[in-house]
Formats: sequence, C-alpha cells, structure tokens
Amino acid sequence: MQIFKLTATSLFFLTITVPLISFSGIVFAGWDISGSISGEVRVFPNEPAYPEQNDATISPSIVLEPEFVYEWNRNKDRLTFTPFARWDGDDNNRSHFDLREASWLHVANDWDFVAGVSKVFWGVTESLHLVDIINQTDAVENIDREDKLGQPMINLNLFREWGTVSMFILPGFRERTFPDDDARLRGPLPVDVDNAIFESSDKEHHIDGAVRWSHTLGQWDIGLAYFRGTSREPRLITAINNGRTMLVPHYDQIDQTSLDLQLTTESTLWKLEAMTRGGQGKRFAAAVAGFEYTFFGISETSADLGILFEYLYDNRDTTTAPATFADDDVFVGTRLTLNDTQDTAFLIGAIVDRHSQATLLSLEAEQRLNDNWKLEIEGRFFNNIPNTSFLSGIREDDFITLRVSRFF
Repeated sequence: MQIFKLTATSLFFLTITVPLISFSGIVFAGWDISGSISGEVRVFPNEPAYPEQNDATISPSIVLEPEFVYEWNRNKDRLTFTPFARWDGDDNNRSHFDLREASWLHVANDWDFVAGVSKVFWGVTESLHLVDIINQTDAVENIDREDKLGQPMINLNLFREWGTVSMFILPGFRERTFPDDDARLRGPLPVDVDNAIFESSDKEHHIDGAVRWSHTLGQWDIGLAYFRGTSREPRLITAINNGRTMLVPHYDQIDQTSLDLQLTTESTLWKLEAMTRGGQGKRFAAAVAGFEYTFFGISETSADLGILFEYLYDNRDTTTAPATFADDDVFVGTRLTLNDTQDTAFLIGAIVDRHSQATLLSLEAEQRLNDNWKLEIEGRFFNNIPNTSFLSGIREDDFITLRVSRFF
C-alpha cells in the first residue's frame, strides 16, 4: 500500500503559507486578520472496493483559511474576505481553492444588506439539514454535507417586531464538488464534473431567488422559507463518455418551501426541519424531527451529557429525484461536553435504516491544546450496507481523520 511521502507540491504549499501569514498584516494594513492553518491525515483501514481507486492507507492534506475583515463608518460597514485552500496528497479534486466569503455588509437601524460572495446557514437538526439550500455543498471536504461553497448573492434583511424577513437574489450557481476518478469515497462510478447538464438554458448563470421569515416567540424559534431556482442537489445520470461509464450531474429547476422549528425548554431542545419540493418528478416531502435532552452537571461535575434522537423521512421517487439515504431512518446519538478550560467535547451518533439496518456511524472529538492550537478527531464507519443502499458504493471507505489546527 502507498504510504504518505512529502512531495514537491506539499513543500511548495508550506513555503507559501508561512510568508502569507507573516506578511498579511503588512499587505492588509488596517484589516482585522484571523483564521487557521491545519494539517490533516485521513486513515482508510480497508482496501478500496474498486481496483481503479487509490489504495493509500494514509492520506495527508493541508488547509489554509484566513479571514480578513475591514470595518468603517462606526462599524456600520464591513468588508469580509475569506479564501479557502486545500492541498490533498491523493485526491486531485480535493485539492481546490474557494472564496468562502468576499462580501460587503452595511448595517442600519432596522435592516442590513449583504452583497458579494457569502454563506448562509438555515437549520436546527443534528443529523441532516433539509432546509439549508442557499449554499452548494462542498462534497470533497466531508460526507456530512456541513461544508459549503461561497455563494454570490444580494441579501436584504428587514428587522421588524413581528420577525425578520430575509430576501436573496442569487446570480451565480455553484456546481457541487465530487471526489476524483481514482479517489476514495468516489462511489461505484466516477462523476463527470466537466459535462454537467442543466435544465435551464442559462445553465450556471440562472438567477435564483429565496425569501425567509424568522422569528422568536417565547421559547419557539421559527423559520419559514421559499426557494426557486437551480437545485443544489443534482441527480446523477449514468452516461458513456469516451468509452467510459460515468455519472453525469443533472441540475433541475425546483421550487422548495421549508419550515424549521425549535422549542427550547429547561433541559430539552425539540427540533423540526420539513420541506416540500417540486420540479424533480412528482412533488415530494421530507422531514427530520427529534429532540436533544441534556443532563447538566453529571456525577456532580461540570460536564453535560446530551441524548439525541431524530427520525428522518423522505417520500421522493428516486427515479426522478436525487437519491437519498434518509428516507425512513432513525438517528441516535450522545454529546458529552466537559466544560473544561480546553473546551473538550465528544459527539457519537448513528443513522440506522429501519428496514435494512444499514448504519452510518459518526464519531467526533475536539480539544483545545492551548490558546492557538486545536486537536480534532473524526470517524465515519459503514456497517451492514446492502447492495441496494445509497451508501453501498462507499461501504469499504471507513475513515478516521486526525486534524491539528493553528489559529492566528
């Protein structure tokens, strides 16, 4: 098996990042500069399922994500610039650059305005964010869909006593990223990212739109949203290109109405995300609902223990809509927060299909080593995955990630 070795590319990456951090204060005089640089190692304990996949047991990568912020007009105006760069030793598609944010924010008494590239998050549940639709998923970063690409937008937020209204014009579509043809977590067939198909004749230049109302009523946090435009979730269609069988992303025009709801009581968070979508065959509905109950100060310590439970439902027709693993599943998990000076925390969870018992197990742990350094461990494990499962193509791709980050 191939083991990590230091390449000329990695030496070059290290050579340019250190001067960038050192001299950024000179280049961006007057800017508030923060961010992180991380070294990451992924360990794949199993042999790959497909012979064309890379058989490296240890896969290294380096990430640089600085943030530059400039404020003026008594902090009513702000420029934010957040580039993201990763070099990966084995997956060429995972070696990529993105602008997570390059935006201007103007704040007034009862409204604010954002123009440029930015990120917006909607959602309350733990296992899956059905309503989070503004930004495209950066799928080469992780399989949990938490990492997002920067989205060009014009965003106006109106703050009223009866709630906040957020309006979005989204003038540029971002295609989803996928692992390289020979990478782990690729699945049974490579994805042809160079020949994506769009339902709209405007392709990636189609102008999408969204509006959301959100409000807090006592213990209730409510969000109601509507999106119309290019689906961030592509269908993958089998095609033959240059004699090779591949999967081609197809981006449909959709409309989606969604609700996110959270009730906060003394020890329990009750959570719901629900949506209905048209444009990918017959209109379908999906929902994630559950709770997180927290035991505070367990065993007379400062530690808190949370118990999580969620049910995932989706009635889409996967012949006309993108495939999903969350059609009739249960998520159970536990979160341990030590509340110590190192901010030590653990999260263990599993999504289990109610019919096949196919299981996706996740493990996350993190701890600050000091004021500038942080250690994180993540694990993703696939168990009892049948051939008919959405996850069957990556069932041999269990992995553990070790990440050390330096914040500045």
